[in-house]
Amino acid sequence: MKKIIVAIDGYSSCGKSTLAKALAGRLGYAYVDSGAMYRAATLYLLRHGIGIGEEDAVEAALDDIHIRFERNPSGNRTLLNGEDVEEQIRSMEVSAVVSEVSAISPVRRAMVRQQQNMGKHKGIVMDGRDIGTVVFPDAELKIFLTAAKEIRVARRYRELKAKGIDISLGEVEENLAHRDLIDSTRDDSPLRQAEDAVVLDNSHLTPEQQLDQALQLVHDIAGATT
Repeated sequence: MKKIIVAIDGYSSCGKSTLAKALAGRLGYAYVDSGAMYRAATLYLLRHGIGIGEEDAVEAALDDIHIRFERNPSGNRTLLNGEDVEEQIRSMEVSAVVSEVSAISPVRRAMVRQQQNMGKHKGIVMDGRDIGTVVFPDAELKIFLTAAKEIRVARRYRELKAKGIDISLGEVEENLAHRDLIDSTRDDSPLRQAEDAVVLDNSHLTPEQQLDQALQLVHDIAGATT
């Protein structure tokens, strides 16, 4: 089959990364976690004491933020200026402000440039919130992943507790609601479903079932482009 670009969008904790990683693995494609890129940029700003309201300082810092991904036996790893920051970018400190950082136009433009460069040769699966609408509007396959809110909250809660993070279910629900609001109402590249996206509701699907459905979509489209 001819290699294509697969864009997966959706709200927080819909399982975008789980699907994208599995799909990339089965297809032999590269996987790019765009959310991890915004988290890495957020981590950089936090480490350097740059507030999200300091527009000039934020924009100046972007030239020093270089993100790439590597795979090792433990999975996909996010590298910020050569440093593996996969664990640090998943902290609640980063989660609390990543949506605000993601809403900053110069940050989005910088990340989009890096993302588009990664997809130049196709054969890539990328997940995020504006992949099918802004980053790759001409992607051959766009999937908009959804899940019921209570299921998303429960998934995120289990994920954080498994990492030993002391947090309540209410705090998780509040964090997700806050991120949803910012993601869907920001001025620059708000989260929305692309007109030609295929909606996949995984509320009651196992990871294997949603992967099977996504693989069928790829085969239907990539097979038709050979």
